[in-house]
Amino acid sequence: MLIALSVTLLGSLSVGLIQESEAAKGQGVGLPQIGSNKVCGDRLCSEPAISHSSQKEYQIDTTSQTGECKSNEGTTRTFYIAADEVEWDYAPLGLNQMKAHEFNEDENVFVENTPDRIGSKYIKALYREYTDETFSKLKPRTSEWQHLGTLGPIIHAEVCDAIKVVFKNNSDELNYSVHPHGVFYDKDSEGSEYNDGTSVNNRSDGIVAPGQIHTYNWSVPQRAGPGPNDPSSIVWMYHSHVDSPMDTNSGLVGPIVITSKGMADSTGRPMDVDREMVSLFTVSDENSSHYLCENLEKFTDETCDNEKLIEDDDFAESNLMHGINGYVYGNLPGQTVQKGEHVRWYLIGMGTEVDLHTPHWHGNTVLWNGMRVDVMELMPASLKTVDFIPDNVGTWMFHCHVNDHISAGMMSLFKVI
Repeated sequence: MLIALSVTLLGSLSVGLIQESEAAKGQGVGLPQIGSNKVCGDRLCSEPAISHSSQKEYQIDTTSQTGECKSNEGTTRTFYIAADEVEWDYAPLGLNQMKAHEFNEDENVFVENTPDRIGSKYIKALYREYTDETFSKLKPRTSEWQHLGTLGPIIHAEVCDAIKVVFKNNSDELNYSVHPHGVFYDKDSEGSEYNDGTSVNNRSDGIVAPGQIHTYNWSVPQRAGPGPNDPSSIVWMYHSHVDSPMDTNSGLVGPIVITSKGMADSTGRPMDVDREMVSLFTVSDENSSHYLCENLEKFTDETCDNEKLIEDDDFAESNLMHGINGYVYGNLPGQTVQKGEHVRWYLIGMGTEVDLHTPHWHGNTVLWNGMRVDVMELMPASLKTVDFIPDNVGTWMFHCHVNDHISAGMMSLFKVI
């Protein structure tokens, strides 16, 4: 009886909505859409919701792989990026900077180095930028980008540009690649190895052997750029895709920022913002890194031959580094902005089912998709772009609001001056 009643009510509601929709069409308007109000400064805009009949103008042109872009219309932007094996410290200051004290017993689970615990230092593979094709000189990372930490260099481009990534694998033994999200690529520039039915000539991109160089060519069609509800730039990412879980846990992740056509400066950065920030929230599972055995041998008295240790839950927990850009417990440097400037903040999530993150800015708010918030939601392999005009001077917490992640160190500080 209850089921029949529910079906009857649902059917009546559906009929009512259809009738209301038809009536609206007769008056030349569309039904209002959920979340259609936009925020203008501190007030709601009076813009009407986009009607169903007007949505066609926002559809991607599927007749061309590059949308509205013409051949050789944009700039070719070249990046020299290598996968380098480095020693990385998640807590280089040696203190819990959130509380300005030495690490306590619970915090030392993750950062203390003992005969059978690795501590805060790990060998990792990171994307690093070089000045030219010789890969003999690292491109200096300026103070503006100091906060990127383990992230690779930002690849900036504008809609209709071409991106050329000359990639060298500087690993001693491991194969790596560069796989992009969002942009357009042919099979020989996908950077992912799987049984896709292509010829051997089109598969050199998926596995770049140690010491080898591969050039990836990507284009930036309209569909890779900001949509109608996005700001002038949005974030994508690139990462190694030979063994994606292990490659990314080892550290090979970087951001791609695409700016709307006509909104980029000569470097590809958005002209309407004063500063860009990028934050990667992820639990780096060093147990699932290519370098676990090497890290054990370098930083402890143990080896991977000790199966009892490798299978120990407490040992495994000690290698789950809950970081923001590869830093824990407030050790992340360089997050300084000025009051009143226009900051665009790009958020990246990676990881597994434990990587459900809620970035929270204390003392200030951000705009996302027309809504004013101070907490965002990030899923694994998700990407968000927010706008931020800081109005509250001081040193503030920026952290994941998941309780377990707070305790494990997924916290940082940002300054408004």
